[in-house]
Amino acid sequence: MSKSRAEAAAGAPGIILRYLQEQNRPYSAQDVFGNLQKEHGLGKAAVVKALDQLAQQGKIKEKTYGKQKIYFADQDQFDTVSDADLHSLDASIVALSAKVQGLQQSCRHMEAELKELTSALTTPEMQKEIQELKEECARYTERLKTIKAATNHVTPEEKEKVYRDKQKYCKEWRKRKRMTTELCDAILEGYPKSKQQFFEEVGIETDEDHNVSLPDP
Repeated sequence: MSKSRAEAAAGAPGIILRYLQEQNRPYSAQDVFGNLQKEHGLGKAAVVKALDQLAQQGKIKEKTYGKQKIYFADQDQFDTVSDADLHSLDASIVALSAKVQGLQQSCRHMEAELKELTSALTTPEMQKEIQELKEECARYTERLKTIKAATNHVTPEEKEKVYRDKQKYCKEWRKRKRMTTELCDAILEGYPKSKQQFFEEVGIETDEDHNVSLPDP
C-alpha cells in the first residue's frame, strides 16, 4: 500500500464519521465508498473496515437487511425536534422547493434566449449579407434586361408548332418501330441463328444501340 493510500486509510474513520453525521441519512458501504473515494482517495476495504470499527465503538449504528448492511449516524447525539420545528422545516422545504423551481424555469428561459442570440447574425454579418443580396439582385435585374432586349424570342405559335411536330414524329417513330419489330419477329421464327446475329448480318441498329428511347406520349 502506498504512503498516501495508507494515510487515507488511517484517517478513514474520522472522515466517514463526519460524513455520516453531516448527511444524517443511511448509507451502504458501497455508497460511502462511491461518495468519498474521489475526494479522499479511500479504498473499498478501508471504508468497510472503518464502518465496522465505528459501529463496534458505538459511534454509528448499523442494521442488516438480508446480505447488506446499512450504516447511519447515532440519532441520540442529535437534539430532539418538536412537532412545531418539523412543521417549520416542512414549510421551509416547500418554500425553498418553489424557489428552486422558479430559478430553474428562469434559467431555462435565459438559456433559450442565449441560444437565440448566439445563433442570430451580428450587425457586420447582417450588413455583409444585405450587400451580397443587393449584388445578386443587380445581377438578376441585368440578366432580365438582356433577355427582354433579345430579338430571338420564340412566339407561342412557334412553340405550339414545335410541340405538334414532336408529337407527329414520335407517333411515326413508334409506328415504324412496331412494324419493324413485328417483321423481324416473323423472320426470326425460321431463322437458324440468334436475334443479335440476324441484326448484325442485316445491319439493323436499335434504339438501345444509340442509347435513345421514345419520349412519353
